[in-house]
Amino acid sequence: MIDEVFRAEHGRAVAVLVRVFGDVDVAEDAVQDAFAEAVRRWPSDGTPPSPAGWIITTARNKAIDRLRREAARDGKQAQAQAMMLNEGGPVETGAVPDDRLRLIFTCCHPALGPDARVALTLRLLGGLSTAEIARAFLVPEATMAQRLVRAKAKIRDARIPYRVPDEAELPGRLAGVLAVVYLVFNQGYGGREELGAEAIRLGRVLAELLPDEPEVLGLLALMLLVESRRPARLRGGEIVLLRDQDRGLWDHRLVAEGQALVRRCLEIDRPGPYQIQAAVNAVHSDAATAADTRWDQIVRLYDQLMAVAPTPVAALNRAVAVAEVEGPGAGLALVAELDLGRYYLFHAIRADLLRRLGRDAEAAEAYDAAIERTENDAERAFLRERRLGLRVCGGSDPPRDRRDGASRASVRTTARPPGRPGRS
Repeated sequence: MIDEVFRAEHGRAVAVLVRVFGDVDVAEDAVQDAFAEAVRRWPSDGTPPSPAGWIITTARNKAIDRLRREAARDGKQAQAQAMMLNEGGPVETGAVPDDRLRLIFTCCHPALGPDARVALTLRLLGGLSTAEIARAFLVPEATMAQRLVRAKAKIRDARIPYRVPDEAELPGRLAGVLAVVYLVFNQGYGGREELGAEAIRLGRVLAELLPDEPEVLGLLALMLLVESRRPARLRGGEIVLLRDQDRGLWDHRLVAEGQALVRRCLEIDRPGPYQIQAAVNAVHSDAATAADTRWDQIVRLYDQLMAVAPTPVAALNRAVAVAEVEGPGAGLALVAELDLGRYYLFHAIRADLLRRLGRDAEAAEAYDAAIERTENDAERAFLRERRLGLRVCGGSDPPRDRRDGASRASVRTTARPPGRPGRS
């Protein structure tokens, strides 16, 4: 129960306390202390009627206690009193009316580097561990830990204010905000469903706030189209890839909403990375069956994506689509040019293309590399099953249908923010 409350309410609790006290370290430490108190008390006292309210109230009290102790020790009474006065003062509304969305905009201050903005917000809003954030960025955990420490130090030393941005500041913060929302969504699609729902909620708030900003609409469309396939993605706990999904299980209300947003983006005619990725997913959703998928259109869309936001992951996605049009050899040649050794889907896609070419020994090595690099149990089980089907493992010779493999791999690579891995 406490784990569920943490996943669902950590971000809101931190956001509320940042607004109340104006200090991210105070807010984050107090929320952590509140959850530690819940671990001690709830098993014996029982879960309170409003767990979220209990966490926020307890965290606020712990923050006040901490400020009083620091004031007594360091002679910072005036500062502590000023911060505590915020507890009962009026709540600032400003241009962004949502606490969690305001926290994202606040963390996306231009004084911080883009990666630091995203990582810090994932930490504060989503409660993600350093290891989880490192996997999202495809970097070692130690590297990410250093980034988070530096980001907090920059905020402290530069006295960056935690406040709601003015209307004029919103566009300048938008790119970082969109990246944060989509990375939160991808964490949700990777297993933490509450984060996916939160990302879509924030996307809707952004669309209301900036209804004529096409990248906002494109991001919301992308999330909705990917989310629409969730009901068909698992069967008995096992992954069902896009080619094999029962499309009747898709949430067609979300499909229709996402496609309508893509059409709105086309009317605005200012293409960007999220809009293009949404268009890719719209092509998938247009196909009544996997065989009807217009892979030629998808290749052209990835050509456009590479023109506006060239990244190794976008190139990997394009290679998957090229393999569907020109065959696995053409796709493998493109994959070989990429430096994505830390990314498990790079190895999984390479393994699948090698399998389709009959190069089973090399495919087995690539599957092993992919299995080693994923921590998702369902993904790992799927990859092991595919590896066991290779002749080098004593299994039967798998079918070599040229449309089989890349479309299977592509379902996890067509929906990611620029430079980040994807989901089906």
